[in-house]
Amino acid sequence: MGLLEIASGNSFWRGYDYYKNGNVKSYRQIGDHCYEGEVEGSESSVYSVVIDVEHPKRSTCNCLHAEGTRRVCKHKVALYLLIYPEEGDRVLREVEEWEAGEEQRWQDECKEIERYVNSLTKQELREQLLWRLIDERERSRRY
Repeated sequence: MGLLEIASGNSFWRGYDYYKNGNVKSYRQIGDHCYEGEVEGSESSVYSVVIDVEHPKRSTCNCLHAEGTRRVCKHKVALYLLIYPEEGDRVLREVEEWEAGEEQRWQDECKEIERYVNSLTKQELREQLLWRLIDERERSRRY
């Protein structure tokens, strides 16, 4: 599994912004599949990042989020995307494709609900409405 696949959504999108905004200040290859770089974070802090493409969990960053852990932070993502921009493009295409299908999924779900409601008798419809209203009332009382 690659570095982008183990990054949280928040780390990916923040790292993507850092990559696009030029926050990676320098980098160099230090091994066949390893790179080190400096990434500017918020408030002009600069973080030292090492990414291991073959073993992403061995990657390191000295930011508060990732230091001493195997977490993938936005700084690691930014460095990775600078080295492999086509991977960022791939993820963006996948997100766009999913979002394009989301509207159709919503419309399909609404049609299914409409079919269900139309299949109910007047009495069944009243019972369903009653139980939904009671359920909603109970939920609002809990919170």
